[in-house]
Amino acid sequence: MNKPFPGPKTLRALERGIPLFKNGLRFNEAMQKAGSRGFRSVRQIVVSRAEGDFVWDLDDQRYIDFQNGWATNPLGNCHPEILKVVETANRRYGFHFDHPLRYELAEMLAEIMPGCALPRTNFEVSGTEAAEAAVHLALTHTQRQYIVTFGASYHGNSIAGKLLSGLGGDSAIHLEAWSGGVVRAPYPFSDNIPANLSQDQYVDFCLWYLEHHIHETMVSRDNIAGVMLEPGLAEGGNWIPTQAFVRGVRDICDRNDWLLISDEVLTGLGRTGKMWAIEHYDVTPDILVYGKNLSGGIAPLSGISARDDILGDNRHFNSGSTFAGSPAGCAAAIKTLEIFERDGIVAQAAKLGRIVEEITRDWENYDIVRQVRGNGLLIGVSFERASRTDREGENWWVARAVRGEMLERGVWAISDHEDTIRLYPALNMNEDTLRAGLHIMEEAIQAVSSGADIEGDSAAYPTGVAGF
Repeated sequence: MNKPFPGPKTLRALERGIPLFKNGLRFNEAMQKAGSRGFRSVRQIVVSRAEGDFVWDLDDQRYIDFQNGWATNPLGNCHPEILKVVETANRRYGFHFDHPLRYELAEMLAEIMPGCALPRTNFEVSGTEAAEAAVHLALTHTQRQYIVTFGASYHGNSIAGKLLSGLGGDSAIHLEAWSGGVVRAPYPFSDNIPANLSQDQYVDFCLWYLEHHIHETMVSRDNIAGVMLEPGLAEGGNWIPTQAFVRGVRDICDRNDWLLISDEVLTGLGRTGKMWAIEHYDVTPDILVYGKNLSGGIAPLSGISARDDILGDNRHFNSGSTFAGSPAGCAAAIKTLEIFERDGIVAQAAKLGRIVEEITRDWENYDIVRQVRGNGLLIGVSFERASRTDREGENWWVARAVRGEMLERGVWAISDHEDTIRLYPALNMNEDTLRAGLHIMEEAIQAVSSGADIEGDSAAYPTGVAGF
Protein backbone atom coordinates (compact mmCIF):
# COMPACT_ATOMS: atom_id res chain seq x y z
CA MET A 1 0.00 0.00 0.00
CA ASN A 2 1.23 3.51 -0.87
CA LYS A 3 -1.26 5.33 1.30
CA PRO A 4 -0.65 6.09 4.99
CA PHE A 5 -1.58 3.20 7.25
CA PRO A 6 -3.97 3.07 8.89
CA GLY A 7 -5.96 5.47 6.73
CA PRO A 8 -7.50 8.59 8.24
CA LYS A 9 -11.05 7.21 8.62
CA THR A 10 -9.79 4.03 10.26
CA LEU A 11 -7.45 5.97 12.54
CA ARG A 12 -10.22 8.32 13.64
CA ALA A 13 -12.49 5.35 14.40
CA LEU A 14 -9.78 3.66 16.47
CA GLU A 15 -8.98 6.81 18.40
CA ARG A 16 -12.66 7.40 19.10
CA GLY A 17 -13.66 3.82 19.80
CA ILE A 18 -10.80 2.11 21.60
CA PRO A 19 -10.97 4.30 24.74
CA LEU A 20 -14.59 3.19 25.24
CA PHE A 21 -13.61 -0.41 25.97
CA LYS A 22 -11.43 -2.44 28.32
CA ASN A 23 -8.32 -0.56 29.41
CA GLY A 24 -9.58 2.48 27.52
CA LEU A 25 -8.46 4.80 30.29
CA ARG A 26 -4.86 3.80 29.48
CA PHE A 27 -5.13 4.60 25.80
CA ASN A 28 -3.64 8.12 25.66
CA GLU A 29 -0.92 7.27 28.16
CA ALA A 30 0.08 4.17 26.23
CA MET A 31 0.15 6.03 22.92
CA GLN A 32 2.39 8.75 24.37
CA LYS A 33 4.72 6.23 25.97
CA ALA A 34 4.99 4.24 22.77
CA GLY A 35 5.77 7.35 20.77
CA SER A 36 8.42 8.51 23.21
CA ARG A 37 10.18 5.14 22.89
CA GLY A 38 10.16 5.23 19.11
CA PHE A 39 7.53 2.52 18.64
CA ARG A 40 5.16 2.55 15.72
CA SER A 41 1.49 2.42 16.60
CA VAL A 42 -0.20 -0.95 16.30
CA ARG A 43 -1.26 -1.69 12.75
CA GLN A 44 -4.94 -2.50 12.91
CA ILE A 45 -8.05 -2.13 10.79
CA VAL A 46 -11.75 -1.57 11.34
CA VAL A 47 -13.88 -3.60 8.94
CA SER A 48 -16.20 -1.59 6.75
CA ARG A 49 -17.52 -4.52 4.72
CA ALA A 50 -16.74 -8.15 4.01
CA GLU A 51 -17.38 -10.41 1.06
CA GLY A 52 -15.99 -13.81 0.13
CA ASP A 53 -12.22 -13.98 0.60
CA PHE A 54 -11.82 -10.27 1.38
CA VAL A 55 -12.54 -7.52 3.88
CA TRP A 56 -12.33 -3.76 3.40
CA ASP A 57 -11.47 -1.16 6.02
CA LEU A 58 -13.11 2.23 6.55
CA ASP A 59 -10.73 3.76 4.03
CA ASP A 60 -11.83 1.19 1.43
CA GLN A 61 -8.52 -0.67 1.45
CA ARG A 62 -8.98 -4.35 0.61
CA TYR A 63 -7.35 -7.24 2.51
CA ILE A 64 -7.08 -10.97 1.87
CA ASP A 65 -8.84 -12.49 4.85
CA PHE A 66 -6.77 -15.10 6.68
CA GLN A 67 -8.37 -14.07 9.97
CA ASN A 68 -11.74 -15.33 8.72
CA GLY A 69 -13.97 -14.16 11.56
CA TRP A 70 -11.62 -15.95 13.98
CA ALA A 71 -12.08 -19.14 11.93
CA THR A 72 -15.86 -18.83 11.86
CA ASN A 73 -16.58 -18.34 8.14
CA PRO A 74 -15.94 -21.69 6.44
CA LEU A 75 -17.37 -20.52 3.13
CA GLY A 76 -15.97 -17.01 3.21
CA ASN A 77 -17.58 -13.81 4.37
CA CYS A 78 -21.31 -13.22 4.06
CA HIS A 79 -22.18 -16.26 1.95
CA PRO A 80 -25.36 -15.29 0.04
CA GLU A 81 -27.11 -18.66 0.32
CA ILE A 82 -26.68 -18.70 4.09
CA LEU A 83 -27.79 -15.09 4.42
CA LYS A 84 -30.94 -15.94 2.48
CA VAL A 85 -32.02 -18.90 4.61
CA VAL A 86 -31.31 -16.98 7.84
CA GLU A 87 -33.58 -14.16 6.71
CA THR A 88 -36.26 -16.67 5.71
CA ALA A 89 -36.06 -18.42 9.09
CA ASN A 90 -36.29 -15.13 10.96
CA ARG A 91 -39.33 -14.06 8.98
CA ARG A 92 -41.05 -17.42 9.34
CA TYR A 93 -40.27 -18.40 12.93
CA GLY A 94 -39.02 -15.27 14.66
CA PHE A 95 -37.51 -16.72 17.77
CA HIS A 96 -39.07 -19.81 19.34
CA PHE A 97 -37.41 -22.77 20.98
CA ASP A 98 -39.27 -25.65 19.31
CA HIS A 99 -39.22 -25.64 15.55
CA PRO A 100 -38.62 -28.37 12.95
CA LEU A 101 -35.20 -27.10 11.91
CA ARG A 102 -33.78 -28.28 15.25
CA TYR A 103 -34.73 -31.86 14.45
CA GLU A 104 -33.57 -31.72 10.86
CA LEU A 105 -30.16 -30.41 11.90
CA ALA A 106 -29.80 -32.99 14.68
CA GLU A 107 -30.38 -35.74 12.13
CA MET A 108 -27.76 -34.28 9.80
CA LEU A 109 -25.21 -33.99 12.60
CA ALA A 110 -25.72 -37.59 13.68
CA GLU A 111 -24.86 -38.73 10.15
CA ILE A 112 -21.51 -36.90 10.02
CA MET A 113 -20.22 -37.74 13.50
CA PRO A 114 -17.02 -39.83 13.72
CA GLY A 115 -18.06 -43.40 13.04
CA CYS A 116 -21.70 -42.27 13.24
CA ALA A 117 -21.21 -43.14 16.93
CA LEU A 118 -22.51 -39.95 18.58
CA PRO A 119 -26.20 -39.72 17.71
CA ARG A 120 -27.42 -37.51 20.59
CA THR A 121 -27.26 -33.72 20.31
CA ASN A 122 -27.56 -30.71 22.62
CA PHE A 123 -27.49 -27.23 21.10
CA GLU A 124 -25.77 -24.20 22.61
CA VAL A 125 -25.02 -20.67 21.38
CA SER A 126 -21.23 -20.37 21.68
CA GLY A 127 -18.25 -22.70 21.76
CA THR A 128 -17.71 -21.69 25.38
CA GLU A 129 -21.18 -22.88 26.33
CA ALA A 130 -20.70 -26.10 24.41
CA ALA A 131 -17.41 -26.87 26.18
CA GLU A 132 -19.03 -26.25 29.56
CA ALA A 133 -21.97 -28.47 28.59
CA ALA A 134 -19.62 -31.29 27.60
CA VAL A 135 -17.87 -31.11 30.97
CA HIS A 136 -21.12 -31.14 32.93
CA LEU A 137 -22.33 -34.05 30.83
CA ALA A 138 -19.16 -36.02 31.62
CA LEU A 139 -19.39 -35.27 35.34
CA THR A 140 -23.04 -36.24 35.62
CA HIS A 141 -22.65 -39.39 33.53
CA THR A 142 -19.65 -40.75 35.44
CA GLN A 143 -20.64 -39.24 38.83
CA ARG A 144 -17.00 -38.21 39.26
CA GLN A 145 -15.55 -34.82 40.13
CA TYR A 146 -12.50 -34.03 37.99
CA ILE A 147 -11.78 -33.12 34.36
CA VAL A 148 -8.27 -33.17 32.86
CA THR A 149 -7.34 -30.50 30.33
CA PHE A 150 -4.00 -29.54 28.80
CA GLY A 151 -1.57 -26.66 29.01
CA ALA A 152 -2.13 -23.90 26.41
CA SER A 153 -5.58 -25.29 25.64
CA TYR A 154 -8.54 -22.99 25.14
CA HIS A 155 -12.12 -23.92 25.99
CA GLY A 156 -13.78 -20.53 26.32
CA ASN A 157 -13.70 -17.23 28.11
CA SER A 158 -16.43 -17.59 30.71
CA ILE A 159 -15.47 -18.33 34.30
CA ALA A 160 -15.66 -22.07 33.70
CA GLY A 161 -14.03 -21.73 30.29
CA LYS A 162 -11.06 -19.85 31.74
CA LEU A 163 -10.62 -22.48 34.44
CA LEU A 164 -10.74 -25.30 31.90
CA SER A 165 -8.29 -23.56 29.59
CA GLY A 166 -4.53 -23.65 30.02
CA LEU A 167 -3.37 -20.48 28.32
CA GLY A 168 -1.48 -19.35 31.41
CA GLY A 169 -0.36 -15.82 32.15
CA ASP A 170 -3.17 -13.64 33.38
CA SER A 171 -5.93 -15.49 31.51
CA ALA A 172 -7.49 -16.78 34.74
CA ILE A 173 -5.94 -14.48 37.31
CA HIS A 174 -7.87 -14.16 40.60
CA LEU A 175 -9.89 -17.26 39.70
CA GLU A 176 -7.39 -19.65 41.22
CA ALA A 177 -9.67 -20.58 44.12
CA TRP A 178 -12.37 -21.67 41.67
CA SER A 179 -10.33 -24.27 39.80
CA GLY A 180 -10.61 -27.22 42.18
CA GLY A 181 -12.25 -29.57 39.68
CA VAL A 182 -9.75 -29.07 36.86
CA VAL A 183 -6.44 -30.93 36.57
CA ARG A 184 -4.04 -29.66 33.91
CA ALA A 185 -1.62 -31.94 32.09
CA PRO A 186 1.29 -31.01 29.79
CA TYR A 187 0.71 -30.92 26.04
CA PRO A 188 3.51 -32.29 23.81
CA PHE A 189 4.46 -29.28 21.71
CA SER A 190 6.69 -29.89 18.71
CA ASP A 191 9.02 -26.99 19.56
CA ASN A 192 10.88 -25.81 22.66
CA ILE A 193 10.81 -29.36 24.01
CA PRO A 194 12.25 -29.47 27.55
CA ALA A 195 15.23 -31.38 28.91
CA ASN A 196 16.66 -32.19 25.47
CA LEU A 197 13.96 -34.78 24.93
CA SER A 198 13.08 -35.99 21.45
CA GLN A 199 9.53 -35.46 20.22
CA ASP A 200 8.70 -39.13 20.85
CA GLN A 201 10.17 -39.01 24.36
CA TYR A 202 8.19 -35.90 25.18
CA VAL A 203 4.97 -37.55 24.00
CA ASP A 204 5.75 -40.55 26.20
CA PHE A 205 6.34 -38.25 29.17
CA CYS A 206 3.04 -36.43 28.62
CA LEU A 207 1.14 -39.71 28.42
CA TRP A 208 2.89 -41.01 31.54
CA TYR A 209 2.00 -37.80 33.37
CA LEU A 210 -1.65 -38.13 32.32
CA GLU A 211 -2.07 -41.71 33.46
CA HIS A 212 0.29 -42.00 36.43
CA HIS A 213 1.60 -38.69 37.79
CA ILE A 214 -1.84 -37.16 38.25
CA HIS A 215 -3.01 -40.24 40.14
CA GLU A 216 0.10 -40.45 42.28
CA THR A 217 0.35 -36.78 43.26
CA MET A 218 -2.99 -35.02 42.64
CA VAL A 219 -6.27 -36.91 42.44
CA SER A 220 -7.33 -40.53 42.22
CA ARG A 221 -7.80 -41.81 38.71
CA ASP A 222 -11.09 -43.26 39.96
CA ASN A 223 -12.43 -39.76 40.49
CA ILE A 224 -11.58 -38.44 37.00
CA ALA A 225 -14.59 -38.13 34.73
CA GLY A 226 -12.78 -37.46 31.49
CA VAL A 227 -10.12 -35.75 29.43
CA MET A 228 -10.88 -32.72 27.27
CA LEU A 229 -8.55 -32.66 24.27
CA GLU A 230 -8.18 -30.34 21.29
CA PRO A 231 -7.00 -32.48 18.35
CA GLY A 232 -5.18 -29.37 17.17
CA LEU A 233 -4.25 -26.87 19.88
CA ALA A 234 -5.82 -23.87 18.20
CA GLU A 235 -5.81 -20.68 20.29
CA GLY A 236 -2.61 -21.91 21.91
CA GLY A 237 -0.80 -21.58 18.56
CA ASN A 238 -2.22 -24.16 16.08
CA TRP A 239 -0.08 -27.03 17.37
CA ILE A 240 -0.67 -30.39 15.72
CA PRO A 241 -0.55 -33.44 18.02
CA THR A 242 1.10 -36.68 16.95
CA GLN A 243 -0.67 -39.93 16.21
CA ALA A 244 0.97 -41.51 19.23
CA PHE A 245 -0.30 -38.82 21.57
CA VAL A 246 -3.96 -38.75 20.51
CA ARG A 247 -4.22 -42.53 20.30
CA GLY A 248 -2.39 -42.79 23.62
CA VAL A 249 -4.93 -40.50 25.28
CA ARG A 250 -7.74 -42.65 23.89
CA ASP A 251 -6.10 -45.81 25.26
CA ILE A 252 -5.60 -44.24 28.69
CA CYS A 253 -9.24 -43.18 28.79
CA ASP A 254 -10.33 -46.70 27.89
CA ARG A 255 -8.12 -48.30 30.56
CA ASN A 256 -9.37 -45.96 33.28
CA ASP A 257 -13.01 -45.63 32.28
CA TRP A 258 -12.60 -41.92 31.50
CA LEU A 259 -14.59 -40.15 28.80
CA LEU A 260 -12.67 -38.57 25.93
CA ILE A 261 -14.09 -35.17 25.03
CA SER A 262 -12.88 -33.82 21.69
CA ASP A 263 -13.17 -30.02 21.62
CA GLU A 264 -13.50 -29.24 17.92
CA VAL A 265 -15.00 -25.77 18.11
CA LEU A 266 -12.18 -24.51 15.92
CA THR A 267 -10.71 -27.69 14.43
CA GLY A 268 -13.98 -29.32 13.38
CA LEU A 269 -16.20 -29.21 10.31
CA GLY A 270 -13.54 -29.29 7.63
CA ARG A 271 -10.84 -27.02 9.05
CA THR A 272 -8.17 -29.75 8.93
CA GLY A 273 -9.21 -31.33 5.64
CA LYS A 274 -11.41 -33.92 7.32
CA MET A 275 -14.85 -33.34 8.74
CA TRP A 276 -13.37 -33.69 12.25
CA ALA A 277 -9.73 -33.34 13.23
CA ILE A 278 -10.00 -36.39 15.51
CA GLU A 279 -10.58 -38.50 12.37
CA HIS A 280 -6.93 -37.99 11.39
CA TYR A 281 -6.08 -40.29 14.30
CA ASP A 282 -8.67 -43.05 13.76
CA VAL A 283 -10.06 -42.22 17.19
CA THR A 284 -13.70 -41.89 18.17
CA PRO A 285 -14.42 -39.60 21.14
CA ASP A 286 -17.22 -40.13 23.62
CA ILE A 287 -18.36 -36.50 23.45
CA LEU A 288 -17.65 -34.04 20.64
CA VAL A 289 -17.84 -30.25 20.97
CA TYR A 290 -18.41 -28.03 17.92
CA GLY A 291 -19.27 -24.49 16.88
CA LYS A 292 -17.74 -21.77 14.65
CA ASN A 293 -17.93 -23.35 11.16
CA LEU A 294 -21.27 -24.97 11.95
CA SER A 295 -23.47 -22.03 10.98
CA GLY A 296 -21.42 -20.47 8.22
CA GLY A 297 -20.41 -17.34 10.11
CA ILE A 298 -23.88 -15.83 9.90
CA ALA A 299 -25.87 -16.82 13.00
CA PRO A 300 -24.45 -18.14 16.30
CA LEU A 301 -24.85 -21.84 17.01
CA SER A 302 -22.80 -24.56 18.69
CA GLY A 303 -23.45 -27.90 20.28
CA ILE A 304 -22.27 -31.21 21.63
CA SER A 305 -22.90 -34.74 20.45
CA ALA A 306 -22.44 -37.89 22.50
CA ARG A 307 -23.08 -41.60 22.70
CA ASP A 308 -26.57 -42.87 23.42
CA ASP A 309 -25.68 -44.10 26.89
CA ILE A 310 -24.15 -40.74 27.85
CA LEU A 311 -26.74 -38.26 26.58
CA GLY A 312 -29.74 -40.47 25.84
CA ASP A 313 -30.80 -40.83 29.49
CA ASN A 314 -29.03 -38.47 31.88
CA ARG A 315 -31.42 -36.92 34.36
CA HIS A 316 -28.83 -34.72 36.05
CA PHE A 317 -27.38 -33.08 32.95
CA ASN A 318 -28.83 -29.66 32.26
CA SER A 319 -27.60 -27.15 29.70
CA GLY A 320 -28.77 -24.75 27.04
CA SER A 321 -29.79 -21.11 26.93
CA THR A 322 -32.42 -18.83 25.47
CA PHE A 323 -30.91 -18.61 22.01
CA ALA A 324 -29.53 -22.16 21.80
CA GLY A 325 -30.74 -23.86 18.65
CA SER A 326 -32.46 -20.75 17.33
CA PRO A 327 -34.30 -21.00 13.99
CA ALA A 328 -31.78 -18.70 12.32
CA GLY A 329 -28.81 -20.65 13.68
CA CYS A 330 -30.24 -24.01 12.64
CA ALA A 331 -31.20 -22.74 9.18
CA ALA A 332 -27.66 -21.45 8.69
CA ALA A 333 -26.16 -24.75 9.83
CA ILE A 334 -28.40 -26.84 7.59
CA LYS A 335 -27.51 -24.77 4.56
CA THR A 336 -23.80 -24.84 5.49
CA LEU A 337 -23.79 -28.63 5.69
CA GLU A 338 -25.71 -28.86 2.41
CA ILE A 339 -23.08 -26.70 0.70
CA PHE A 340 -20.32 -28.79 2.28
CA GLU A 341 -21.76 -31.90 0.64
CA ARG A 342 -22.75 -30.31 -2.66
CA ASP A 343 -19.45 -28.55 -3.28
CA GLY A 344 -17.04 -31.04 -1.72
CA ILE A 345 -15.82 -28.44 0.76
CA VAL A 346 -13.88 -30.80 3.04
CA ALA A 347 -11.91 -32.24 0.11
CA GLN A 348 -11.32 -28.71 -1.15
CA ALA A 349 -9.92 -27.70 2.24
CA ALA A 350 -7.57 -30.69 2.15
CA LYS A 351 -6.35 -29.66 -1.32
CA LEU A 352 -5.74 -26.07 -0.21
CA GLY A 353 -3.90 -27.38 2.84
CA ARG A 354 -1.50 -29.27 0.59
CA ILE A 355 -0.88 -26.07 -1.38
CA VAL A 356 -0.08 -24.23 1.85
CA GLU A 357 2.34 -27.00 2.84
CA GLU A 358 4.07 -26.79 -0.52
CA ILE A 359 4.43 -23.00 -0.44
CA THR A 360 5.59 -22.74 3.19
CA ARG A 361 7.94 -25.74 3.09
CA ASP A 362 11.11 -23.62 3.05
CA TRP A 363 10.02 -20.81 5.35
CA GLU A 364 11.97 -22.26 8.26
CA ASN A 365 15.12 -21.25 6.36
CA TYR A 366 14.44 -17.65 7.38
CA ASP A 367 16.36 -16.83 10.54
CA ILE A 368 13.28 -15.45 12.34
CA VAL A 369 11.01 -18.44 11.62
CA ARG A 370 11.17 -21.18 14.25
CA GLN A 371 8.53 -23.54 12.91
CA VAL A 372 5.78 -23.82 10.29
CA ARG A 373 3.05 -26.34 11.07
CA GLY A 374 -0.36 -27.14 9.76
CA ASN A 375 -3.10 -29.67 9.29
CA GLY A 376 -5.29 -28.73 6.35
CA LEU A 377 -6.14 -25.06 6.87
CA LEU A 378 -5.21 -24.98 10.56
CA ILE A 379 -1.90 -23.16 10.10
CA GLY A 380 0.61 -21.72 12.55
CA VAL A 381 3.97 -20.02 11.97
CA SER A 382 6.12 -19.52 15.07
CA PHE A 383 8.84 -16.88 15.17
CA GLU A 384 11.94 -16.26 17.20
CA ARG A 385 11.33 -14.08 20.21
CA ALA A 386 12.89 -10.66 20.44
CA SER A 387 16.25 -10.52 22.17
CA ARG A 388 15.02 -7.82 24.55
CA THR A 389 11.73 -7.44 26.35
CA ASP A 390 9.68 -4.36 27.03
CA ARG A 391 9.10 -3.04 30.52
CA GLU A 392 6.22 -5.43 31.06
CA GLY A 393 8.30 -8.45 30.11
CA GLU A 394 6.84 -9.05 26.66
CA ASN A 395 9.06 -10.15 23.78
CA TRP A 396 6.64 -11.38 21.14
CA TRP A 397 7.32 -8.46 18.79
CA VAL A 398 8.79 -10.48 15.94
CA ALA A 399 5.47 -12.17 15.16
CA ARG A 400 3.64 -8.89 15.64
CA ALA A 401 6.05 -7.10 13.33
CA VAL A 402 5.50 -9.70 10.59
CA ARG A 403 1.76 -9.57 11.10
CA GLY A 404 1.88 -5.76 10.87
CA GLU A 405 3.88 -5.91 7.64
CA MET A 406 1.32 -8.35 6.25
CA LEU A 407 -1.51 -6.01 7.13
CA GLU A 408 0.11 -3.01 5.47
CA ARG A 409 0.66 -5.15 2.37
CA GLY A 410 -2.98 -6.32 2.30
CA VAL A 411 -3.27 -9.58 4.28
CA TRP A 412 -5.16 -9.90 7.55
CA ALA A 413 -4.09 -12.66 9.97
CA ILE A 414 -4.11 -13.33 13.72
CA SER A 415 -1.30 -12.74 16.18
CA ASP A 416 -2.25 -12.48 19.84
CA HIS A 417 0.36 -11.75 22.49
CA GLU A 418 2.27 -14.82 21.39
CA ASP A 419 5.16 -15.69 19.10
CA THR A 420 2.88 -17.23 16.47
CA ILE A 421 0.86 -15.98 13.52
CA ARG A 422 -2.23 -18.07 12.92
CA LEU A 423 -3.94 -18.44 9.55
CA TYR A 424 -7.53 -19.58 9.01
CA PRO A 425 -8.38 -19.22 5.30
CA ALA A 426 -11.91 -20.01 4.19
CA LEU A 427 -12.24 -23.67 3.30
CA ASN A 428 -13.24 -22.74 -0.25
CA MET A 429 -10.83 -19.83 -0.71
CA ASN A 430 -9.91 -19.14 -4.31
CA GLU A 431 -6.58 -20.86 -4.96
CA ASP A 432 -5.01 -17.81 -6.59
CA THR A 433 -6.06 -15.65 -3.65
CA LEU A 434 -4.55 -18.15 -1.21
CA ARG A 435 -1.27 -18.17 -3.11
CA ALA A 436 -1.22 -14.38 -3.29
CA GLY A 437 -1.80 -14.07 0.45
CA LEU A 438 0.99 -16.51 1.27
CA HIS A 439 3.33 -14.71 -1.13
CA ILE A 440 2.64 -11.44 0.69
CA MET A 441 3.25 -13.16 4.02
CA GLU A 442 6.63 -14.38 2.82
CA GLU A 443 7.47 -10.85 1.67
CA ALA A 444 6.62 -9.62 5.17
CA ILE A 445 8.86 -12.29 6.70
CA GLN A 446 11.68 -11.25 4.39
CA ALA A 447 11.22 -7.59 5.31
CA VAL A 448 11.44 -8.22 9.04
CA SER A 449 14.20 -10.80 8.66
CA SER A 450 16.33 -8.38 6.65
CA GLY A 451 16.51 -5.84 9.42
CA ALA A 452 13.19 -4.10 9.97
CA ASP A 453 12.82 -2.89 13.55
CA ILE A 454 11.02 -5.77 15.24
CA GLU A 455 10.23 -3.55 18.17
CA GLY A 456 8.53 -1.09 15.87
CA ASP A 457 5.25 -2.94 16.07
CA SER A 458 5.11 -3.16 19.85
CA ALA A 459 1.80 -2.51 21.54
CA ALA A 460 1.15 1.17 21.29
CA TYR A 461 -2.39 0.42 22.36
CA PRO A 462 -2.91 -0.99 25.87
CA THR A 463 -3.11 -4.76 26.26
CA GLY A 464 -6.70 -5.89 25.82
CA VAL A 465 -7.70 -2.84 23.81
CA ALA A 466 -6.36 -3.79 20.41
CA GLY A 467 -4.82 -7.14 21.08
CA PHE A 468 -5.31 -9.05 17.85
